[in-house]
Amino acid sequence: MRHLRPLLLLIGFALLTLPLMPVQQLLLWAWPQMAARLPHWYHRQAARLLGINIIIKGERPAPGAAFIVSNHVSWLDIIVLSAAAPVSFVAKREVAKWPFFGSLARLQRTVFVDRERRHTTGRERDEISERLKAGEKIVLFPEGTSHTGLAVLPFRSSYFAAVHDPQIPVIPVTLAYTRRWGMPFLQREVAAYAWYGDMDLAPHLWNALAEGPLDVEVIFHGAETLAHAKDRKRLAAHAENTVRAGLVHALHGR
Repeated sequence: MRHLRPLLLLIGFALLTLPLMPVQQLLLWAWPQMAARLPHWYHRQAARLLGINIIIKGERPAPGAAFIVSNHVSWLDIIVLSAAAPVSFVAKREVAKWPFFGSLARLQRTVFVDRERRHTTGRERDEISERLKAGEKIVLFPEGTSHTGLAVLPFRSSYFAAVHDPQIPVIPVTLAYTRRWGMPFLQREVAAYAWYGDMDLAPHLWNALAEGPLDVEVIFHGAETLAHAKDRKRLAAHAENTVRAGLVHALHGR
């Protein structure tokens, strides 16, 4: 049964995803407004299929531009955040080359960044800035990598400079993986879903699907602005502290 569950879920995921990929590509060419909304609908269906119960806390982002900054736990974060709101993501450039998942990222208009080459950072910040000017919601994982889900790494402030308009809302979001089969996670069990370090994606994905349904809290904190924070380093520090406090409260109740 443990091996049957991930197999059936992957078949269902393929049946949901593959027919929609050419549809999304056509929408990107002919109807960009709908292309921005389809991934939101698609990821809600994918979350239901995979048994991800998404618990929204706080107020979802209002219509219009928003720069969303979140802690990063797993490849599941993409499904969870995109199901919670119509967003695009910032991802490392290597993701664009991944089989299948790279195609999904491109179809969701992901901004790919090269963290190893500092001279490209300005160009990538400009692309994020232009997308925000167009009224889009962009998600950044400012830790720069995924982690265990039990702590929050320091936020890198460089991409906060993409917030060109000092009044654009910067929304900290906490992702907390809290329950499996309705029972609170033991600390050692979180690793079944957290994907980080040098873990291979394929076996981790298979094992995570075998573990069963889970609850993920998406905590939308109050928006901050560059105008109020005064500079991007303070803005990044505020977001980091807010996300960390949200995770501590979600996992430990304090």
